[in-house]
Amino acid sequence: MTTRPTVAVVGMGAVGTAIAAHLALAGHPLLACQRTRSGSGTVSVVTATGERSATCTWVRRPAESDDRPAAVVVATKAQDTPGVRSWLSAWCDATTPVLLAQNGIDHAERAAGLAGRVVPTLVYLNVDHLGPGRAFVRRTGRDLVVPDDDGGRRVQALLAASELTVECTPDFVTEAWSKLLTNVTVNPVTALTGRRCEVLRDERVAALVRDLLTETAQVGRAAGARLGPDIVARVADWVHALPPDAATSMLQDRERGRPLEWEGLTGAVVRAADRHGVEAPLNRALLALLANCGP
Repeated sequence: MTTRPTVAVVGMGAVGTAIAAHLALAGHPLLACQRTRSGSGTVSVVTATGERSATCTWVRRPAESDDRPAAVVVATKAQDTPGVRSWLSAWCDATTPVLLAQNGIDHAERAAGLAGRVVPTLVYLNVDHLGPGRAFVRRTGRDLVVPDDDGGRRVQALLAASELTVECTPDFVTEAWSKLLTNVTVNPVTALTGRRCEVLRDERVAALVRDLLTETAQVGRAAGARLGPDIVARVADWVHALPPDAATSMLQDRERGRPLEWEGLTGAVVRAADRHGVEAPLNRALLALLANCGP
């Protein structure tokens, strides 16, 4: 039997649990890292066809495990990145792959000073967090996207035995902005309305989404992303096709009374607009609302 390397997942929310469950189901010994609570020794992925579980080790601090992981997945929210430093310092050397599985476009800025070899990772899975160690996963046509470099290819090899597909892209800047286009529309709209993705099919909301996409694409082009003339139509179609019962991560955070990830999403667009002298009134309006929404 092939012995697979141990992987640690820091941040066992929706995305972290989904990735952790797929790794454990593929035979990787798994360290599920969460300071505030722990599960029952398993992680589970739930889909429309059923639930599958695998064993793991839940740890609240690095010292609780004698097993040194070969790779670490960081799946906290962007604003919580500084809190992972102690985990990485304890477990990582300069060559240890660290998958920074977070939203946004400023992965390099967030990762500055972190231990290990950080690999920015875009996550396209739509996930509902069902509680400690359980996640309901909907596939959206893509799973994970990483840069086409040595770090990205190591991540691709690490996850090869799992059911998750990992795409390596030579233009990560464009991919990150393309992903951000979905996040700065779907996340704020669902969080502010308190509704799942069915709200995106409302005619007036769909028009707002198209205007937000147009504005954000202009900022992205100014920042160096190669976004084609059809990007708005393509993303708008993708948004419209999302399962109506899907809940975004920002909506789930609002429902649970947690801080919202607006700073790394809409805030990132506004900061980029300021740097490049591009007007972004719609994103500024959403930013003002999001900053006053939630705990």
